Amino acid sequence: MSRAAGVEQVTDATFAEEVLRSDLPVLVEFTADWCPSCRQLGPVLSAVAAEERGRLKVVQIDVDANPETTVAWGVLSIPAMLVFRGGEPVKSMTGLRPRQRLLAELAEVAAA
Repeated sequence: MSRAAGVEQVTDATFAEEVLRSDLPVLVEFTADWCPSCRQLGPVLSAVAAEERGRLKVVQIDVDANPETTVAWGVLSIPAMLVFRGGEPVKSMTGLRPRQRLLAELAEVAAA
């Protein structure tokens, strides 16, 4: 899987602990090695993870290696991003987006 620098990897086994029980809001990117848009999103996620450190946790999960979580959250196309707060999904986004747009969308969630 194309790993974004500064972005933690989660699995079916660690998803509940790392995402659902996190004290911080968590942005989860559902990704795969074969997905060109996912690779392009990597640097954007790295930048967001660095910029929002301490306020937002950013993680990736490989859809091929972790089908249980992918199916459980209804992910049908990638890159897909879900934002979780308090163990509940509060925002869903699909597709590639530039850093500024992603930060703006995340600000809406943070303000809620």
